[in-house]
Amino acid sequence: MNFEFFIAKRIIGSKAYKSSISAPIIKIGITAIAIGMIVMMVAIATGIGLQQKIRDKVVAFNGHVTITKYDSNSSQESGLPISKNQEFYPEFKSVDGISHIQAVASKFGVIRTETDFEGVYLKGVGSDYNWDYFKEFIKEGRLPDYSKKRNEEVLISSYLANRLHFKLGDTFQMVFAKDDPEKLPNIIKYNIVGIYNSGFQDFDASYLIGDIRHIQRINNWEDDQIGSFEVFLNDYNEIEKKGVEIYQNTPSTLNTQTITDKYYSIFEWIKIFDKNIYGIIGIMILVAGINMITALLVLILERTQMIGILKALGSNNWSIRKLFIYNASYLILLGLFWGNLLGLSLLLAQKYFKLFPLDPSVYYVTEAPVYISFGYILALNLGTLILCLLMLLIPSYIITKISPVKAIRFD
Repeated sequence: MNFEFFIAKRIIGSKAYKSSISAPIIKIGITAIAIGMIVMMVAIATGIGLQQKIRDKVVAFNGHVTITKYDSNSSQESGLPISKNQEFYPEFKSVDGISHIQAVASKFGVIRTETDFEGVYLKGVGSDYNWDYFKEFIKEGRLPDYSKKRNEEVLISSYLANRLHFKLGDTFQMVFAKDDPEKLPNIIKYNIVGIYNSGFQDFDASYLIGDIRHIQRINNWEDDQIGSFEVFLNDYNEIEKKGVEIYQNTPSTLNTQTITDKYYSIFEWIKIFDKNIYGIIGIMILVAGINMITALLVLILERTQMIGILKALGSNNWSIRKLFIYNASYLILLGLFWGNLLGLSLLLAQKYFKLFPLDPSVYYVTEAPVYISFGYILALNLGTLILCLLMLLIPSYIITKISPVKAIRFD
């Protein structure tokens, strides 16, 4: 057996060690490691979780890349129509990594009731629409079916339903103005078959989901004309690269835009989370390291006589330093164990019981989302252990300054 490890194990297991003067300081060091680990795990899990949740919600309403007609229209309403008869539709075979492409259009209208009115965009979708993202948003009712004949089924957000006092199964009229002000507007009676809540209030307050064929009829478009294409990617991390490839593989009359460009301020804001996470990790490791340095120095001072005896028996400085580093490693691992146990318990409780709500008008989500991955937990534990041990090498150098003669007489 390793000599230094054997001595360290005997020290840790002794009753005197647990009731020594250094015991409270050791407990503080273990607690600091545990608290640091909990804070770092929560920071990473909620930071990455919030980034992914906000990103997924933006993707649900826009796709990863949008293909539109080149024009000066900067509003959310579809301007010049695009023909669906494109080489890249319904399958974008010229670019790898594309999971789906769908045709959509949007039209601004006013919902009119006996007591209220609200201006919103009707987002028209068809039988090719990917509902996977919206399934988790549905709070009441069902998804509409646009695979058959044109119908008046719509999805409305909880936000709009509450503002307009609507409930599932209600009907309402929506007024669409014509480009020619002298012509009478179009009025369509819609039926609410589903109520959704994405938690992204900017979108929930602006969009209804309805049949694209209504917009085609209102705009006098042909059956093969739509407002834009929404492209979904297999890997979000390749969005910039794939955005360029999609642009290069579409006709010159069409423009492409990634969601990171379209919603630049949102994605720049969530990038700040990365800096916050790095800052929290750095501070927590520094605090934990300082506490362990203090505990190690106290351990060394408390065992000064033992150090002198070991030196007198022929142990070299590095051997004795290893002994105390083994001792400190045990304390770090103990702190990591409790930190992981409590941290994971807290994250799992938040994931399944939604203990901590957030203001959707600020954070775009109704509760703090968490992302739990074995990879980052393992990296966090290894990184903390290694950095703390490296920090302990410097204070352990004090052992080289201890004289055997003076240490044996030390009281």
